Amino acid sequence: MLRSSLTAILIFCATQLVADTIRVASFNTELERRGPGLLLRDIASGKDPQVAAVVKVIALGDADIIALQSIDWDLEGATLRALMAELEKAGAPYPYFYAAQPNSGRPSGYDLDGDGRLGEPEDSWGFGAFTGQGGIAVLSRFPIHIEEVRDFSGLLWRDLPDALLPVNEDGTPFPSDQVYLDKPLSSTAHWAVPIDLPNGETLTLLTFKATPPVFDGPEDRNGRRNHDEIVFWQAYFDGDFGPVPDSRFVIAGDSNLDPHDSEGRREAMRALLSDARIVDPAPTSAGGTAAGGQGHSGPDALDTVDWDGPGRLRVDYVLPSRDWTVMDAGVLWPGIDAPEHETVVSASRHRLVWVDLALD
Repeated sequence: MLRSSLTAILIFCATQLVADTIRVASFNTELERRGPGLLLRDIASGKDPQVAAVVKVIALGDADIIALQSIDWDLEGATLRALMAELEKAGAPYPYFYAAQPNSGRPSGYDLDGDGRLGEPEDSWGFGAFTGQGGIAVLSRFPIHIEEVRDFSGLLWRDLPDALLPVNEDGTPFPSDQVYLDKPLSSTAHWAVPIDLPNGETLTLLTFKATPPVFDGPEDRNGRRNHDEIVFWQAYFDGDFGPVPDSRFVIAGDSNLDPHDSEGRREAMRALLSDARIVDPAPTSAGGTAAGGQGHSGPDALDTVDWDGPGRLRVDYVLPSRDWTVMDAGVLWPGIDAPEHETVVSASRHRLVWVDLALD
């Protein structure tokens, strides 16, 4: 297990990484707002404390490539560009980005939760009150091959091998047969994003944000979808959805599932973490270690989120392919007495997760 002290976490923020090492990170910013345009307004105001904290956390993380979750999407990319402008002011410029329309907030036209009402956030293809609420994005210091990005967000759930489609007590599809002729697997998005590296190689960033495996009924529609959004990556590696990277990939995203303690089908996360094609760097933090697991069975130091109710869990991941040499890894969660502690906990309930990889 790779461990990093708080001192190491803070020192890397002020120290240039050597030229033959890159840092890949994932961060659920929780920057989604209740209506379209509100996040852009908050960023542009320069007065929103959460936005300021998120910018500082991303700057502290000092990643070369970072996958972001829970950031509202708009067609012109104005919101993400505004955030990038704030990052540049903070000394963390990212000249390259990728963001496409997510399934979150995209109207389905169906009563997906079966409550007899249409047009609720639960009735979007992915939970959301408006199109693009809580989307994902990729920021990079290196060029992105936009034209070669593979967007699997339109993949139908029923087309996943051995899909765990929800059913009623009588075994019929929930809420109807017609829904699963049209329903996508991704509640937000699944992307494969090729990125040039300084040594001439290409890294393929595999990024996603899965639905929470809760907020449903006995049909377990969210628990089943969460499971299948995670096992999608293994089906992808198996070649079920076309060509796969032959080397140098990294999964970075929010699975909303802890392999030990989450509600949900934890076996999905355990299977991905134990897949021979990837390595789990098991990043840790001083803040997670000091907090204690509140009766959880998983290692406290690996936790990446602090929720009311469920408590502290590991749900955010950066998982390199087996052919990388992992130099270091960590969760940006300083201890309570550290100077950046308040900034980190006020930015998001999630923590930034990072992995340093050797360009050998």
